[in-house]
Amino acid sequence: MPRLNRTIERLALFGTLLATFGELHPLCDHWVQGSKTAMRKRLYGEDLVHADGSPATPDSTRPTMTTSALGRRAVACHVASYTAVQVAATIAITRAFGYRVRPGALLAGAAINASTHAALDRGALLLWLAKKTGKTGYIEHCKAARVDDGGKATSELTGPGSAWMELDAALHRAIGVGAAAVTTYLTTRW
Repeated sequence: MPRLNRTIERLALFGTLLATFGELHPLCDHWVQGSKTAMRKRLYGEDLVHADGSPATPDSTRPTMTTSALGRRAVACHVASYTAVQVAATIAITRAFGYRVRPGALLAGAAINASTHAALDRGALLLWLAKKTGKTGYIEHCKAARVDDGGKATSELTGPGSAWMELDAALHRAIGVGAAAVTTYLTTRW
């Protein structure tokens, strides 16, 4: 009976973590993440800009950074808020049900989600994976249509309604399975 109880404990914890990680992902990406962060996280380049994204001029007195640095800063802010919500929710949910996840295990799972989230959200890794798996045609074909205030229609490669966003979310959720499994294993292995 102890082996069965341990199996039930592991499956219950895995299911709880999987649901928490997976279901909080859209909340963190669409409600917690700021609009400017979302717009800037895939910026690359060596042009100098200010922290607000405005171009720096040679006589700028405010601190400057490269466009790539601004993109990295934006993704770091997004991942920090995403991780904070994920960790807080995991602690709250598991404790509400009378369970305590080992801190090191929770940090390991959060680190898996955070590091991969940052890498995917910068964009280069997602494009590389899409190229390696033959999904670039899907990304190029399934763009989102946008209409500006003047009524002009444009297409957007990465925003809501695009294949990019679908592939991004699918990868995050698949990685969440691994993060939940690692967290469960590290919590229950002794």
